[in-house]
Amino acid sequence: MLVGLKARRPRYCRVTSIADRLNVEFALIHKERKKANEVASMVLVGDVKDKIAILVDDMADTCGTIVHAADRLVEAGATKVYAILTHGIFSGPAISRINNACFEAVVVTNTIPQDGHMRDCPKIQCIDVSIMFAEAVRRTHNGESVSYLFSNVPY
Repeated sequence: MLVGLKARRPRYCRVTSIADRLNVEFALIHKERKKANEVASMVLVGDVKDKIAILVDDMADTCGTIVHAADRLVEAGATKVYAILTHGIFSGPAISRINNACFEAVVVTNTIPQDGHMRDCPKIQCIDVSIMFAEAVRRTHNGESVSYLFSNVPY
């Protein structure tokens, strides 16, 4: 089951689109912040009981939000929790939080170097996206469609 964070319309639509493509259920976690790096409230919308939950978010900095969300999913009955992030910034207490959290794995791309983070946290796994970026640059340079990459991933 995919679980989207920050249920603002563009991200909500992205998570539902991915869930539809994968033919899996989805849930949402709506959060409100009072100020940066501080979550005021977090509400789970959807049933995750007895399911594997995969949190999907664009980035994580101090990881307070994704750890709080993972705890919420386990409280609601999720059997395992994974996180998939585009950008793993991982500043301040992030690595310690991930190490102590209930995640099976936290998967990030290499848009930010991850070697040190992976050394300090065995839960972090990294996906190389350099080929995707190179293909996007090539397509742009040659006047070809970049949207083609949304459904045709080069490897």
